[in-house]
Amino acid sequence: MMDLSALKPLLTSLAMPPLAPLLLAALGLLLAAGKKRGGLALTALSLAVLALLSCHGAAVWLARHALPQFAPASVAQLKTGQVQAIVVLGGGLLPEAPEYGQAQPAPHTAARLRYGLWLARQSGLPVAFTGGVGWAAQGAQAASEAEVAARVAQQDFGVTLRWLEAQSRDTAGNARLLAPLLQRGGVQRIALVTDAWHMPRAVALFERAGLQVTPAPMGFVRPIEGPVLQWLPSARGLLASQQVLREWLALAVGRLLPA
Repeated sequence: MMDLSALKPLLTSLAMPPLAPLLLAALGLLLAAGKKRGGLALTALSLAVLALLSCHGAAVWLARHALPQFAPASVAQLKTGQVQAIVVLGGGLLPEAPEYGQAQPAPHTAARLRYGLWLARQSGLPVAFTGGVGWAAQGAQAASEAEVAARVAQQDFGVTLRWLEAQSRDTAGNARLLAPLLQRGGVQRIALVTDAWHMPRAVALFERAGLQVTPAPMGFVRPIEGPVLQWLPSARGLLASQQVLREWLALAVGRLLPA
């Protein structure tokens, strides 16, 4: 029997921009072709929403108002003994990187790993990494995120990751499968490294798994262009809005489902 979780990437794509507004625009055109009132208005509204969500300024506003906020971690706090290990969450792979001849971390994974290793150098804490083959990567990815992260950490940074979890397919799996590994090693208090927009859901899931979590967010959605350019539609703006809205939707669904 197919695991229904495998449908999550498809269902999420249907609910997120750009596909959701485009489907609504197509529905509006069908209604207009059938001389139904409001068809063209629905198409115009859908395209206007898509254009707005493609602006990086809209993504910044959504990140600040749609999701809980976490401040950057304090290195001094990590040195006080309140944290026993740093946990880095995987964020995808490049299954084929011809220039390297082998799989490499995707941009989110690479940035999270780099920051987690920087925190480790500053604090002297050991590092755990969690990430397998995501639901959306089935059939396209052979190596797990954890395998690639371990190789890159050793080759590029000279660091050996203390704990590796390579079976999880999503954030819930990250927490469920890594927590027992850490607890068997006597670790109960962690600093959690992931993108700021991903942090609210990640914290909730790791706390539900029985760990005490100090958020260590990175990858904040902040203005990166001038006031005019950030309100012009762009692929980068659309991607940022999509990431924020996906997390907002996941938090909303999580509140409706039983723990």
